[in-house]
Amino acid sequence: MLAQFARRLPFFYGWIVVAVVFVTMGVGVNARTAFSLLFPPILQEFGWDRAVTAGAFSFGFMVSAFLSPVLGRMMDSRGPMIVSLIGVIATAAGLLLATLAREPWHFYATLGVLVAAGSVCLGYSCQALFLSAWFVRRRGLALSIAFAGVGVGSIVLLPLLQRIIEQSGWRAACLALGIFAALLLTPLVFLLRRRPENLGLLADGDERVTGAAGGAARPSNIVDPAWTAIEWTLARAMRTARFWWLALAFFCALFMWYAVQVHQTKYLIETGFTAHDAALALGAVSLAGVPGQIALGQLSDRIGREIVWSIGGIGFVLTYLALLALESNPSPVLLWVMVIAQGALGYGVTSVLGAVAAEIFDGPHYGSIFGTLMFAAISGGAIGPWMAGMVHDATGSYAIAWWISIGVSLMTIVGIWMAAPGKVRAVAGRIGRIRQAD
Repeated sequence: MLAQFARRLPFFYGWIVVAVVFVTMGVGVNARTAFSLLFPPILQEFGWDRAVTAGAFSFGFMVSAFLSPVLGRMMDSRGPMIVSLIGVIATAAGLLLATLAREPWHFYATLGVLVAAGSVCLGYSCQALFLSAWFVRRRGLALSIAFAGVGVGSIVLLPLLQRIIEQSGWRAACLALGIFAALLLTPLVFLLRRRPENLGLLADGDERVTGAAGGAARPSNIVDPAWTAIEWTLARAMRTARFWWLALAFFCALFMWYAVQVHQTKYLIETGFTAHDAALALGAVSLAGVPGQIALGQLSDRIGREIVWSIGGIGFVLTYLALLALESNPSPVLLWVMVIAQGALGYGVTSVLGAVAAEIFDGPHYGSIFGTLMFAAISGGAIGPWMAGMVHDATGSYAIAWWISIGVSLMTIVGIWMAAPGKVRAVAGRIGRIRQAD
């Protein structure tokens, strides 16, 4: 029935998949991001060390990291509908059960393990696994539009959650978000499929070409035929330097992302901003990320993934420099510099996260390869917030943590250029150069 519906549509069904991922990530990823808003009132209520409390977020990320290779293989065998449904159940259950928490391990099990594991099923790693297969020429644009749902979700959900926290407490916010996620996302995940071929379609909505009368074939984007001729398994990929450079780039990307995201709200409050302004800034980062992600994703289809990834890394360098300056000069101007650098530039990394791996290791075993790469990425996302909290507990300041994060942001740029996805498959805007070279 779904296949018939997809073929009768006046537009490519892949854009419905993009829309579903847009909504799914808008809720699923922000269920994890909401930890930044829950962090201050939980600290205030229980009085635990920051490293202990932030450790719930990091611990959940580590559990998610170990799950990523398993989810990659599950995506290959079962498809996105089952994986996403598991994500909805885990996320909703974690948020609802968190309302009963009284001890640190309760938060580790609920907001940590369940919400983080659920969010990884609904987030960048799992969605990029199958969405990349629906598009080739417009892969960067499609991924960036879908992932921009995180920004729109932040704009809508985070200020609302902050208002609920202020009026009714953090437990009411968890309850509301858990119910909302379950009711909205459950029916949507049944529209997802692994590849367009599952519905009798081709990537980008192309028509099937048969015989000589069919006209010219679509130009190949392959730069390194010897590399793409290999059927890449996880074991083969892990024996290449390119895999480990990409793993380094992924690790550093989520380290630089979450080191600031988890601690940003608390840091801004301590530098003199109100809780409302700090929550607004968190949402504004995602707002800035919407046009930034879409523009940079589309740009990556023309100029290459490495350049856009580098722009994202530079955006986070500027973010951390602004945070360092805010400690002594908490001005609105610096706050907005931080917001724009983080959202409009830094978040551009997500628009090419799935594309760079697919263009190097695409094939029947891509799920297990990408899942393992996301193990590296999520490990970075876990270590970053934990490191920042530990540094603050030890020194009373985030300054050293921000400087470490600047170094990590530069390392992700090095990693992506060494992995060089553009030397394996070219983006649409550079296919002409391949043909000229031939």
